[in-house]
Amino acid sequence: MLKIGDFSRLSRVSVKALRYYDEIGLLKPVSVDRFTGYRYYSADQLPKLNRIIGLKNLGLSLEEIAQLLTDNLPPGRIMELLHDKKTEIRKRMHDEQRRLGRVEEWLRQFEKEGTMPSYDVVMKKVPPQRVASLRDVVPTYADISRLFEELCPYLEKNEAKWVGPPLAVYYDCEYKEKDVDMEVAVPIHGDLPATERIKVGELPGIEQAACIVYQGPYEKIHEAYFFMMKWIEDNGYEMTGPDREAYLVGPGQAPNPSGYVTELQFPVAKK
Repeated sequence: MLKIGDFSRLSRVSVKALRYYDEIGLLKPVSVDRFTGYRYYSADQLPKLNRIIGLKNLGLSLEEIAQLLTDNLPPGRIMELLHDKKTEIRKRMHDEQRRLGRVEEWLRQFEKEGTMPSYDVVMKKVPPQRVASLRDVVPTYADISRLFEELCPYLEKNEAKWVGPPLAVYYDCEYKEKDVDMEVAVPIHGDLPATERIKVGELPGIEQAACIVYQGPYEKIHEAYFFMMKWIEDNGYEMTGPDREAYLVGPGQAPNPSGYVTELQFPVAKK
């Protein structure tokens, strides 16, 4: 029989941890003195404690370890727990690899220009949204205002409830001087009657979007686009769908165009 202090020294596991394992039923002492409450362990328990430590080093939680150490746990359940942990670790590794890439990008920027990057690229999943939208081929990009001027009165007339910032989707694969295929949309709650020009339905989500936030007048937003296209190329990505603009702060919300805030969303995948 080993006192808890001696068992702690042999196993190199703290007394505090041993007491906690006892409380949760993970590793209970062989006996407890009924008068002093002092815990006693057996050297035969060292292999089990070592197994607990080994499973913790695999990243398993104490709850998961308790399940694995159950005598009647089916082999299939053991395999399932380990496969789940494998998937979780791989995801963490993937996330850390992306963070590493971002750090390397900042380092390249500092080494090249001695300044921080102009924009912060954030990778995110964009969920699908129910929208009222209007798609058309317009003479130039500036004609986006005409589409909103047609869509917004329709929304007002039908007392639509906006549930997100207005959007624009650009369907052309490259910049065009004229005849631009674009769609303007407003996320809404509930249903509205569609018209010949205005559609109501779901705007598909984006599984992986490279996003930046641009602040300033729309006349200079092309600078953000140049940055994004270079970033996509330099980091081994390619476009997988039409890019979008989400107008987080726009006309009527900011006192002047310098306060406009627009998120650019680019669907991407590794080449």
